Amino acid sequence: MAKHEHIALDFEIDKLTNSIENTLTGESFPTEVLPLVFEELDSVTSNKTWQFDWGKEYRTPKRKIYKLTTVAEPTTIQGLMSMEIKPDHIHMHLVESATLNKGKNKIYAGVLGNLVAYACKIAFDNKFNGVVAFYAKTQLIEHYKKVLGAKHIGRNLMILDGYDSLNLVNKYFGQTSNTQ
Repeated sequence: MAKHEHIALDFEIDKLTNSIENTLTGESFPTEVLPLVFEELDSVTSNKTWQFDWGKEYRTPKRKIYKLTTVAEPTTIQGLMSMEIKPDHIHMHLVESATLNKGKNKIYAGVLGNLVAYACKIAFDNKFNGVVAFYAKTQLIEHYKKVLGAKHIGRNLMILDGYDSLNLVNKYFGQTSNTQ
């Protein structure tokens, strides 16, 4: 039987915003979260600006990759997330900001919060009461509890559900963003 690899996520939520926010001007930009299509895969695998191997993730059965873009610039990927629909929850395998949204000179804040909120939305759409699970690096467990309201289930497994998931969905998708 094949052993499942669990990657402990180490993303830090920089800011929970209503969409994504320009770090210099504070201006918010409406976003879209859409499936990454095969034709776009080369743009995230041909250069070494992404931390994770999104090509491998794309080829992994049952996983789906979503991209976050702004409505104004739909071809510029701001972040990526890999998730899987399980029988009773959504499992977030990977989440990553584009290089331009990392570090002290990042362009946009709120990218990762937006992607996590999308996973929560899909969990509600699938009648899972907003339950999203992921494995966290030990040093970030408290961060996820504080910023997202995630619950530490044991070892490195964390979940978002109910009230906290709904808060994220309402914050990101209540008025300013579109999902498909």
